Amino acid sequence: MDLNLQPLASSCFVTGTPFGDGERVISFLMRSETSEEVMRYDVAVSARERLTVPGTVACSWGHVFKARKAGENPERELKLTAENLFVTLADPAIEIAPENERLVQFLALMLERKKLLRPKGRAADGARNLFEHSKTKLIYAVPAGELNPEFFMAIQDQLSALVGGGKKPVPELPSK
Repeated sequence: MDLNLQPLASSCFVTGTPFGDGERVISFLMRSETSEEVMRYDVAVSARERLTVPGTVACSWGHVFKARKAGENPERELKLTAENLFVTLADPAIEIAPENERLVQFLALMLERKKLLRPKGRAADGARNLFEHSKTKLIYAVPAGELNPEFFMAIQDQLSALVGGGKKPVPELPSK
């Protein structure tokens, strides 16, 4: 899964105010209602509630704004792959947002199959699976969950928002 995205904006999408070094920013990936394009919206934390863009939010993450250095190439980060989306959302320095937990679990499963993540057992609390990133050797803690049909039905909207496709009716599961 590869997406071409805009680089981190230098100003808030909602207010137009330039971000300052060290300012908390929330980035949203959204699929527009009018096109099949996935757009990135960078918003100051203080303006989050005022973001009104029609579309489906695929995921969001918070980070600290850091101005680009002179000569730095923003084009190198334009391609968003499943791997760097996982690394962004599952960053060990921040807590995984509840609305992103299923997406992180799904990406971990996908990257494990591609041998980019190696399972390293469970965390001491038993609520998270540990994975080692093969390139960086960093350990990522992913919320443990059961990968059953309900899980895949629940993540369908987020995946549709990221990779396209209209909402299709989901057949009813037979009751047990």
